[in-house]
Amino acid sequence: MSTPVLTGPSAELDDLSVWPASTARLPGGNLSVGGVSLTDVAERFDTPAYVLDEGEVRARCRTYRAVFPDADVLYAAKAFLSRAMVRWIDEEGLGLDACSAGELELAVMAGFPAARIVLHGNAKSPRDIETALRLGVGRIVVDSPSEIARLAAQVGSGGRQKVMVRVVPGVSAGGHEKIRTGTDGQKFGLSLTDGSAQHAIARVLGQPQLELTGLHCHIGSQITDVKPYLVAVRRMVGLMARIKESHGVTFPELDMGGGHGVAYRAGESALDLTALARRLNGELSASCAAAGLPVPRLVIEPGRAVAAPAGVAVYRVLAVKPTGSTMFVAVDGGMSDNPRPALYGARYAPRLVGRSTTAEPVATTVVGRHCEAGDILAADVLLPGDVRPGDLLAVPVSGAYQLSMASDYNLVGRPPVVAVHDGSARLLVRRETQEDFRRRDIGA
Repeated sequence: MSTPVLTGPSAELDDLSVWPASTARLPGGNLSVGGVSLTDVAERFDTPAYVLDEGEVRARCRTYRAVFPDADVLYAAKAFLSRAMVRWIDEEGLGLDACSAGELELAVMAGFPAARIVLHGNAKSPRDIETALRLGVGRIVVDSPSEIARLAAQVGSGGRQKVMVRVVPGVSAGGHEKIRTGTDGQKFGLSLTDGSAQHAIARVLGQPQLELTGLHCHIGSQITDVKPYLVAVRRMVGLMARIKESHGVTFPELDMGGGHGVAYRAGESALDLTALARRLNGELSASCAAAGLPVPRLVIEPGRAVAAPAGVAVYRVLAVKPTGSTMFVAVDGGMSDNPRPALYGARYAPRLVGRSTTAEPVATTVVGRHCEAGDILAADVLLPGDVRPGDLLAVPVSGAYQLSMASDYNLVGRPPVVAVHDGSARLLVRRETQEDFRRRDIGA
């Protein structure tokens, strides 16, 4: 007998298009990811918990290597980092983009080759730079004029460090104004339009301790259209041509950053990586040919597009409360483990797992347990009308910018990360406990 095709609201509830490819339906309304039942994860590791599909992470790394065979692909550690993630990225042949001494130390401690790491940051501390130099990172991205002399001094007269200069190309792109980084008037990089980038490049070229290998730009995050990247490439190549004319220098590398958008809910757009690779490489080759420049090696920095679709957050319902025209469903997590809805208006699609129901779906607002009216995980989403305390809700596309941005608000404690693969589950990052808080609080 064929499975009936659902339509309308029920079809939306049953859509698994944004879930990890390993997701499978189980009897009793349950789901498995990586061959592991989500209810088993909740019973074994408690809730809230992040589930991370190792196979999905690796598959996405391989997709990037396949569509960008001649580029350096650097995983953006800020999306999510752990020792296991470091190992997976390393084994799949990606480099790493780090933003702090903490990320650098964790990666190298886990065995990642420092030469394949690039250090970013608009305000690098002396410790960040000292750590990068001590470990021997491959590149340091210069983000401000004051950083140039300070970096050269820390390198010392007998040393030499490869660097890039971050340029603001004047391109507006991204899913929210707070994550658009390619335009003037924000804290990152050096402006192309006011001459700051050209001035900084000239200063770097005058420092014998610094070897300028190329330019860097990052135009924003959660970008689903190829066109802004093409505009940015043309402007970056134009700057490269002016540098060659002024200083007689050509660069072997061009880092176009990341920001590759993913779908968080069924029906949303995601960036087409195949189209991006084809058109980006084509535009780079054509622009360089027109400018009389050799084509530099392309560098890209995906983070969200690797980690986000591999993650699922699992919560337990604590309360259900109709208030006026709104049905609130409160869970045992919230903005402390996922601040993105409060920060950026991010929208997720929770799903009831662990039991079957024939109840009609109703519009619901899923909220957290914290003392903030803005502690909302998913507003105006469909859930079965009989959702009740004790139920499990699973939220797909939860692998990026959740644990890495999590807090200890209300001293609730950050959730664990559980890796699933080939039918087995293992703990990657343990749950933060009350004992952790007590040990840190040493004053009286």
